[in-house]
Amino acid sequence: MPLEIVRNDITKMQVDVIVNAANSSLQKGGGVCGAIFSAAGREQLQAACNEIGACAVGHAVVTDGFQLHAKHIIHTVGPIWQGGAANEETLLTECYKNSLTLAAAHGFDSIAFPLISSGIYGYPKEQALQIAISTISSFLLDHDMHVYIVVYDKQAFGLSEKLFTSIHAYIDEHYVEGNDVRFLRNRQLFDEELPQVIEEEILETLIFSQEIVVENQKKRSLEDVLNQLDESFSERLLRLIDEKEKTDVETYKRANIDRRLFSKIRNSVHYTPLKKTVIAFAIALELNLDETVDLLSKAGYTLSHSSKFDVIIEYFIEEKNFNIHEINEALFTFDQVLLGA
Repeated sequence: MPLEIVRNDITKMQVDVIVNAANSSLQKGGGVCGAIFSAAGREQLQAACNEIGACAVGHAVVTDGFQLHAKHIIHTVGPIWQGGAANEETLLTECYKNSLTLAAAHGFDSIAFPLISSGIYGYPKEQALQIAISTISSFLLDHDMHVYIVVYDKQAFGLSEKLFTSIHAYIDEHYVEGNDVRFLRNRQLFDEELPQVIEEEILETLIFSQEIVVENQKKRSLEDVLNQLDESFSERLLRLIDEKEKTDVETYKRANIDRRLFSKIRNSVHYTPLKKTVIAFAIALELNLDETVDLLSKAGYTLSHSSKFDVIIEYFIEEKNFNIHEINEALFTFDQVLLGA
């Protein structure tokens, strides 16, 4: 199952388990921890935590969720940022690993994380996000679980400033807001070449008329037409997987796609997925821009410079950056739909 970044209140997530950025004494704190205690029912949750007693940095424990939508809470203690030389990266990685392992051991199918240690503990948001995504995505290569990283607002989200600036510049250069702008830009060229265009259109009309006559003389049956259909999206996708020497599992996991959705696509030759799903597969297979457009066409889509989503996708493909989670970070930052899932 996939990894999603969502903007929400973690206490309202309808998942099997949410993760609390806890303190080592498992007492109600501030920030995310305080919000979770309040939403779950402070007295009940504190009593359950007191029974456990304590939790070391990097470790994780589980309690009931009490009044939350989630049935359980995993409490993990993140490191306090001390400049990066106090083993903070390893400890933060262990928070995610141990929480995911504990969730898998309890048979949970879905889990929601906050960005651990990035609040009052001071861990730089960009680095905290990269550790979260790297650790979770590695875990998902071998496990089926729906994982969410929940951020409350954009200020709580750390996209690389360099990447943000590069994408923003690319959008400014390539994004066209509406078809009218493109029409106006081409108007002068159209006026200058108008006589030649008219002449060519007349010639094309005559040729087209002759083709109609020939076509009317040679009527095709419906069976003939159907027999000449091009391969479907599903057929093209499966062929590409073989050509790129990938396995099915490797492909849908790299595409951030649920196994059940991939099975539906594989077993239904005429299934038409969402555009974001098609692009996710293109990213997973590391297709170039032409190959991506071709795969999109099999599902009835294309790329357009009048769509910020499309321009961002084009940017990453041209940069040969096929890290779907980094692409989703960028899409999230620019308020676009995410790939996969």
